[in-house]
Amino acid sequence: MVQISLLSDSHSHIDAAILKHIKGSDEIWHAGDIGDLKTAQKLQAIAPLRAVYGNIDGQELRQEFPLNNSFEIEGLKVLMTHIAGYPNKYNSRAKKLLSELNPDLFICGHSHILKVMRDPQFGHMHMNPGAVGLQGFHQVRTLLQFKIEKGKISDLAVAEWPRWPKN
Repeated sequence: MVQISLLSDSHSHIDAAILKHIKGSDEIWHAGDIGDLKTAQKLQAIAPLRAVYGNIDGQELRQEFPLNNSFEIEGLKVLMTHIAGYPNKYNSRAKKLLSELNPDLFICGHSHILKVMRDPQFGHMHMNPGAVGLQGFHQVRTLLQFKIEKGKISDLAVAEWPRWPKN
């Protein structure tokens, strides 16, 4: 069993409250728009980091992380990318990846909108953790945490903070 903390769209901002909350994760996954290498390193200091780069990420992050990250963990096939859309409204690149890779869990970011839903067309679980950073239109900063064991996701929880941190 592994404990996952999933976040996206940090835009170079990770505050102490978030770092404290994700401590104890077995892995941290970041669905793009990390912002800078320093932010990635803060996450890597807590747990192994699996990530993709997003549209605001520069060359340093693009050399460190892929555009798409496909892997298997605890019997669950995962596909992560930054810009994809959501069920019934995926962009053409996402549709092609989903058809080719057939993941059990598809993760994206970019929209800053928290969304967890089953995709009726492709049959996978779709997750977008919203945005954990300060940049964007979102009013609440969010991330997701869950466990994976024997190909199953359990104990899914949303963590949220006010848009403007106190520290």
